[in-house]
Amino acid sequence: MNTDIHTDALASPVNRDESIDVDAHTEKITTALDRATVARDSLADCDSVLIAFSGGVDSAVVAALAFDSLGRDAIACTAKSETLPAAELEDARQVASEIGLPHEIVSFSELDDANFVENGPDRCYHCRTMRLGRMYDAAHEHGIETVCDGTNASDTDGGHRPGLDAVDELNIKSPLREHGLDKEDVRIIAAAYGLSVAQKPSMACLSSRIPTGLEVTEDRLNRVEAAEAALRTWGFSQFRVRDHDGLARIEIGSNELADALDVDFVTAVRERLRELGFEHVTLDLHGYETGSVSPEGNDENTETTPNNSSTANTENDSNTNEDAGFSVDAVLESSYPTEWKLIIVWFHRKNIVTRCVGYQVEPSLTQEVSVQTKQSSLHQ
Repeated sequence: MNTDIHTDALASPVNRDESIDVDAHTEKITTALDRATVARDSLADCDSVLIAFSGGVDSAVVAALAFDSLGRDAIACTAKSETLPAAELEDARQVASEIGLPHEIVSFSELDDANFVENGPDRCYHCRTMRLGRMYDAAHEHGIETVCDGTNASDTDGGHRPGLDAVDELNIKSPLREHGLDKEDVRIIAAAYGLSVAQKPSMACLSSRIPTGLEVTEDRLNRVEAAEAALRTWGFSQFRVRDHDGLARIEIGSNELADALDVDFVTAVRERLRELGFEHVTLDLHGYETGSVSPEGNDENTETTPNNSSTANTENDSNTNEDAGFSVDAVLESSYPTEWKLIIVWFHRKNIVTRCVGYQVEPSLTQEVSVQTKQSSLHQ
């Protein structure tokens, strides 16, 4: 890893999003680098730190700054649990190795907490309290007093953020937030350090795929993880599989949505997800939206998508069709069966809401007819 934060590093080969202006003389890049330098230097006031490390771009930048400032007195720690996909754990190992700092893995289970399993609006508070509490346990085992996390300035946009309450209550140090580094700044710094996750798509814990009020179980987490692993294998990069009590609602980034309407993909994903235990499989024509099953439309402290990395917001600036200038009508060709225009069925607890494009649905359409129509379209 390049341990110097300077603009020349931006010329290093990084899979950058085209929306980021990599001109070393732009004000935004200069500001980001200056703030990062201040954040790095502030960490030198700590004898040692433990970083709550997911392997995402936010915690990776904090880890890089800490290692730059403290060397091996900075330790990365990843909490392994049922809500962390195995692929993310492997990514965390890889990124820690890139940076060069020690990496420790600890285990705990959110499912031991009935408040978390209940999946109320404050689920993220209970999750973060347990996760960060486990970080403090690990820190004290190493004689470390300071625990850092990757909360950035964009995370304090006033949305529904119960997880931030836990961060504040536990006195977690958040150098990115403290020094005004927003999401775009974070990606710029990651690029300057040459980190492979500089443009890594967003990833929230698996429980964010389960609608608020529907109990979080190991079975639901496992089938969501397996379903998303299949989508990743098929080449999609920005997506979610939401588990609506047996109905899988697949969200695909707007720039990949046309590929998801391919007949071969429809057949393959339907068969694979039904093998995993989903009774019905649907594709959301609104595309990928962060926090679409959470209160006020927010995931818990998710990473920003690359398509939105040029904005200061995180969760609320999701990769919507409207934001990307994308028209669903453009991919719904006239040759498609009429039923494909009824390809999204939303479960909200026990109710179904149907969204349609260019296809009028009678108000009297029942849940049973909705599901039958969807099944019929997928089997054509």
